[in-house]
Amino acid sequence: MVNVDIEYCGTCNFSMQCQMLRQFLVDAAPGVQVACHQGRRGSFEVTIDDQLVHSKLASLAFPQHQSVLDQVQRAEAGQALETVQAAPIKDCSIM
Repeated sequence: MVNVDIEYCGTCNFSMQCQMLRQFLVDAAPGVQVACHQGRRGSFEVTIDDQLVHSKLASLAFPQHQSVLDQVQRAEAGQALETVQAAPIKDCSIM
């Protein structure tokens, strides 16, 4: 069984993004366990079987869902994991 842990920023209201990724993964890979929990400010960190595969803190972007699923499938097959592709945030402006 593959375990996915998602740390998200509650202050930034990233809970919905976490739930959408969780549902996408559960629908596509029914054997996966996905946990969402509040963490550091600005975070959206995705860990698969204790290996960090995406860091919003480092990339300033959310992960592409399909890319996370690809890494879940690699983990299921016992293959080495890679960093997931990022989906740049387009609708955010800094004032």
